Amino acid sequence: MTLTKLNTEELVERCRKCDQGAQMEIYNRYYKAMYNSALRIIKDTAEAEDVMQEAFLTAFTKLSMLEENKLFGAWLKKIVINSSLTISRKRNIHGEVPLETVAYALTDETEGVVREDLTSVRANTVLNTLKDLKESYSTALSLHLIEGYDYEEICEILNISYSNCRTLISRAKESLRKKLLVA
Repeated sequence: MTLTKLNTEELVERCRKCDQGAQMEIYNRYYKAMYNSALRIIKDTAEAEDVMQEAFLTAFTKLSMLEENKLFGAWLKKIVINSSLTISRKRNIHGEVPLETVAYALTDETEGVVREDLTSVRANTVLNTLKDLKESYSTALSLHLIEGYDYEEICEILNISYSNCRTLISRAKESLRKKLLVA
């Protein structure tokens, strides 16, 4: 049976036995999602890629700490998010600003470029506006709305109280709403 036909639990079990083919298959299944998670928090492509790579190395070297193979994806995502938040905090302490800025332009069919469908335009608008929010707002909303974490999990990740978490997300949503109305 080829590795691509194995489920994640079987692949993780093979990874525990240092099967490099299984590690590569796990990497191929998860790298895009982990990169996107890191990028939403860090907002720098090179650093997001570094975080993603380091997360895989950490996961494979500390696989013995994972109690259930079926939880590998969630465990890996937690490693990525925690690493991303650490870098984000360090950057904020030093007042660093990412050099990369991405500008999205919509063009219509008369200019020879096919217009995106309305749903993807709205999604891109929301994601771009999310990047413009205050760092804490952007991080909290990304964790809640995009990554799917609930308030209790966000409290743990950000090391804040439950009431602070609810307030932060509420204010972040309101800030996003206001910016979207202006856009």
